[in-house]
Amino acid sequence: MTALEITGLSVEFDGFHALTDVDLTVQPNELRFLIGPNGAGKTTMIDCITGLTRPTSGEVRFEGRPITGKKEHQLVKLGIGRSFQTPTVFEKLTVLDNLDLAESFRRSLPSMLLTRRKGISEAVGTTLERIGLTSVAHRLAGELAHGQKQWLEIGMLLVQKPRLLLLDEPVAGMSPQERLETGALLHELVADHTVVVIEHDMAFLRRFAHTVTVLHEGKVLSAGSVEEVQADPVVREVYLGRSRDERSGAVIVPQAVVPAADLARKAEPVEVTESMVTEGERVRTP
Repeated sequence: MTALEITGLSVEFDGFHALTDVDLTVQPNELRFLIGPNGAGKTTMIDCITGLTRPTSGEVRFEGRPITGKKEHQLVKLGIGRSFQTPTVFEKLTVLDNLDLAESFRRSLPSMLLTRRKGISEAVGTTLERIGLTSVAHRLAGELAHGQKQWLEIGMLLVQKPRLLLLDEPVAGMSPQERLETGALLHELVADHTVVVIEHDMAFLRRFAHTVTVLHEGKVLSAGSVEEVQADPVVREVYLGRSRDERSGAVIVPQAVVPAADLARKAEPVEVTESMVTEGERVRTP
């Protein structure tokens, strides 16, 4: 049985085709990376899986069960967890309280209202250790470093006992060391989860991905191992040959070439006289 199967998925917004006839199959305990330029359809696909967007046509199946059109809370209870590019943690609560609150989402409302915490639950304790935040369990989430907030959000998913994790750029903004630790965490998680990651960081992908799917203009451009995708000439032309800024959609403005003589003139010191300073607007030194 496949963990996730998408067949003929299409999404249209007012004439714009965000996804067109997309097929995707992810096996249990697989670490699948989704890559592609901005606007390729990666987030739209995740939105369809998690119930935020209803597809125009096509079907999504989770562990053989059709889930197209189900609500977000229903999908959470079925075992699907999702993170976003910006960590969505409760910054005025402690790390421990964030995990407790997330764990309570799987309990009934009466249980949530009547049950008070008696120590740390096994699930929360195990998760704290797994995400490396045991030493800061009583610190406010707002005081954590960016990478720690990302790990906390992943932990908030884990305590809800998902079997499929969908992570949107989990290493964006992280330091090199935090990226390595996150990659190690993902490799550990696939022992008992299926993990799908949207990512732009090619160095991170090459080091940690099992398999890769490349999206371009709402269609699957290529899929396979990292080596197979890297060797695909179309992928190299469309995506992998670009800089990170180009892949993420940033506009790169070429710099004008300045003649050497002009550079020399610019390097000469300029004397600022009183007449060059307008009334009420003095030169400020940094």
